[in-house]
Amino acid sequence: MPSSENEAVYPKPAYAWYVVVILFIAFTVSYIDRQIISLLVDPIKADLDISDTQIGLLQGFAFTVFYTFAGIPLGRLADKKNRKVIITIGMLMWSIMTAFCGLAKSFSHLFIGRIGVGIGEASLSPASNSLISDYFPKNKRGKPVALYFMGVYVGVGLSFILGGLVVGMVANAGDVIMLPLLGELSAWQVTFIIVSIPGLLLVPLMATVKEPFRQGTITADGKEVDGGLAATRDFFKTHFKAYAVMFLGFGLAGSMAIGFFAWTTPLFNRIHGWETSRIGLTFGSIVMVMGTLGIILGGAVADKLLQKGHQHAYIKVAIWAILGAMVFAGAAAIVPNPYLAWALLCPAVACFGMPVALAPAAVNYITPNQFRGQAIAIYIFVVGLINNNIGPISVGVLNDYLFNDPMAINKSMLIIAIVFGIISSLILVWSVKHYNKSAAEILGNDPS
Repeated sequence: MPSSENEAVYPKPAYAWYVVVILFIAFTVSYIDRQIISLLVDPIKADLDISDTQIGLLQGFAFTVFYTFAGIPLGRLADKKNRKVIITIGMLMWSIMTAFCGLAKSFSHLFIGRIGVGIGEASLSPASNSLISDYFPKNKRGKPVALYFMGVYVGVGLSFILGGLVVGMVANAGDVIMLPLLGELSAWQVTFIIVSIPGLLLVPLMATVKEPFRQGTITADGKEVDGGLAATRDFFKTHFKAYAVMFLGFGLAGSMAIGFFAWTTPLFNRIHGWETSRIGLTFGSIVMVMGTLGIILGGAVADKLLQKGHQHAYIKVAIWAILGAMVFAGAAAIVPNPYLAWALLCPAVACFGMPVALAPAAVNYITPNQFRGQAIAIYIFVVGLINNNIGPISVGVLNDYLFNDPMAINKSMLIIAIVFGIISSLILVWSVKHYNKSAAEILGNDPS
């Protein structure tokens, strides 16, 4: 018989929630280390004499390519080895490499540091999600999983807020700061070193996390459950269009969101003359509140549409959210008043947040259980490669090669909002036909 999920074999609820909180904090810290570069664009450019295009490569390509590729073997490793150890090693690596970024003296040094941050952080989510599944029975996993994934926007928001506070604190100490053993460093370099510390402090805290017994991994004959390579290949080959078109649409929509997250600080620095610390506090608050609200609202609206028989509801709501984000974010980039720009970014960020939950929900809806984990892994890989690479670099390329003017950042951000918004929406509209066809075959009902 399959292994039963008797609550008696699970850790005590209080301790299980303690572990979830630690993982949530780790997720938040990882986003601070990941996103802090967005607050330091102009001082890094000035010190290292690099272009906006190179900044885009540091924000996107250097981190994302290695983050997504490393995630696949690290996810497989999390299915077989001690997950606490995997997270601890990854945390130690991304924290050390964040500090390494603070010692960078050239573009290549900073590029290598960002690669290390990406590889280290790739260990966190696969192992964390696996741990949570073994700390809670199936009927009680919803809340802890939701808390962990809410960290996407809570983490990004806090990265701007806390990062902004650190930037302000360091800036008040002067442009050049003398540190023991390290010598003279610029304010932006010291900022990297400071934000690396929380991750290092979490390493000993991870020692209090116990590796739980793996639940639900055997079948009647005692062998591990496996979808089978041949069956997996045949399934995804049969429904290739439904997945491929949908992934492309969500990937390009994410490029708009990540492009704005990467370049909002330089926008308010250059166009509106705001200090970085002030931007971090304002934008971080907006992201944390409105992004989280968007995730909740998008799911609630889609659920109501599903109850009315719209089986492509997740995609339908995402399309409207993307169009809303395009309008509000594009307007925020171009308006001359900074306070109006912030007001417009509130609904824009809420719209950015909706597809974060809608996209994986859409994938799960048309995917049988035995292929679901692999489908989500492929989704993260494909969409991550698209949005994290194209989003950050697009604004830099437009600044450098179309306008040849860093002060044209508002025009560049308006362009990516319009281009990514329209193209991704059209692709997702196209995907509905293939999505409904696959849903009808898999679920045995007619497409709505």
